[in-house]
Amino acid sequence: MAEAVETTAESSTGNESKPIKVKWYRSVFYNATILGLCSFAAPGLWGAMNSLGAGGAQSPYLVNTGNALTFCLMIISCWLTSSIVRYIGINGALFVGTIGYAPYSAGLYLNNRYGVEWLVIVGAAFCGISAGIFWAAEAAIAIAYPEPHNRGRMVAYWLTWTRVGQILGGAVNLGLNVDRNQAGKVSYTVYIVFIALQASGTLVALLLNRPSKVQRPGGTPVQLTIFDNPWQEIKATTRTFLTRKFLFIVFWIGQGVYSEAVFFTYNALWFSVRARALGSFLSGIVAVICGNLLGLWLDQHHIPLKKRSRRAFVVIMVLQGAWWLWLTINVTEYRRTQPIFDWVDPGFGRAFGVFVFLVAGFQLNYNFSYFIISQISSSPQETIRLAALLRGTESAWQALSYGLNAVPIIASVGGPYINFGLWGVSILPAWLIIKDFGVGKDKTDIESRAEVQEGDMGKEQGSD
Repeated sequence: MAEAVETTAESSTGNESKPIKVKWYRSVFYNATILGLCSFAAPGLWGAMNSLGAGGAQSPYLVNTGNALTFCLMIISCWLTSSIVRYIGINGALFVGTIGYAPYSAGLYLNNRYGVEWLVIVGAAFCGISAGIFWAAEAAIAIAYPEPHNRGRMVAYWLTWTRVGQILGGAVNLGLNVDRNQAGKVSYTVYIVFIALQASGTLVALLLNRPSKVQRPGGTPVQLTIFDNPWQEIKATTRTFLTRKFLFIVFWIGQGVYSEAVFFTYNALWFSVRARALGSFLSGIVAVICGNLLGLWLDQHHIPLKKRSRRAFVVIMVLQGAWWLWLTINVTEYRRTQPIFDWVDPGFGRAFGVFVFLVAGFQLNYNFSYFIISQISSSPQETIRLAALLRGTESAWQALSYGLNAVPIIASVGGPYINFGLWGVSILPAWLIIKDFGVGKDKTDIESRAEVQEGDMGKEQGSD
């Protein structure tokens, strides 16, 4: 509550728009870096393990079951995040959200080295409870902390850190498994490093500034607080979910995140250990490049919002459709021939390339989802709710995806078929929302602020 009062008082002074000298440890870039380091240590290394296919295990089915449990619990914790923020603030929520990732990695370690299965499930439960809070908190921070005209690049920069975790994990695993050209599980040594790094992410989260302490060069304050009591927040979050602007992107969110279990399982089923490690490493690099290019495009404010949003949407969806067609052809054949591809084998490029592109597509969808949320949000409170709903909806789709991919027939061919279908049904509803960006009276808060700032700058230059 003190945080909310402080933010309000700062906003009421009337001086919030005056340029200020920014202290480096209060800057947007500093906070984006802290957020990125937390994302690197927590979901980044989680992704590094799963990008090996099944968390590095030989069989994907137990780990997919654990991941399904994680995402089921994340639906609940995401939904409750705005109520939690009411009491501990957004930075406190980020701290709490980092706690459950190390137990998840510990479960994979014991299963990999000693065959212990129960901690995979228990660790997945711990991860689900905290990760939902982390996901919703980091999304709200990434949208609200940057200035509107820098938001695309800051989101891309933050998400780069998440992929750095995958790249680092892939490089370590590639070094440890470079001679293993057969199917199997990866070396258990890497999990020890991952557990230590994920535990350190909890300490890094303490370095994030409260919204009221963040300094922007233009002097505009960051407002990211919740004032309502928990029950009112739960009702407000539910009402926000039921609005047209969110319901129409539910399937679009699904087609983007359902794919994670699909391409990770694909990697586990059809590639040698060292090829899986190579895939984790290279796909992370490609995803970073694509995500940052999209961020740069979305921040080109000299180009109308209408054009930026529509072109980005069309490019992403056309590429996704091409990649799903490619994967569908592959798995239909591999279901019959049962290959295990190593990088020296004929046909490796065709099999491997689609995995890399699908990871890049996942990153593009992720980046663009934050852009959509920032456009449909009308207030700081709604930003928190929409961020929580985005991550909760993602969790629901991923719970479904990992749960279904724990079934052998779906893991081998059904997953790509389902995801291809989701891609098709998601296009029209999402387009009905995105086509209104930057059109007439539907210009967003971000677009309006940019125009106001440009107008003010023009007045100042004229008076000079």
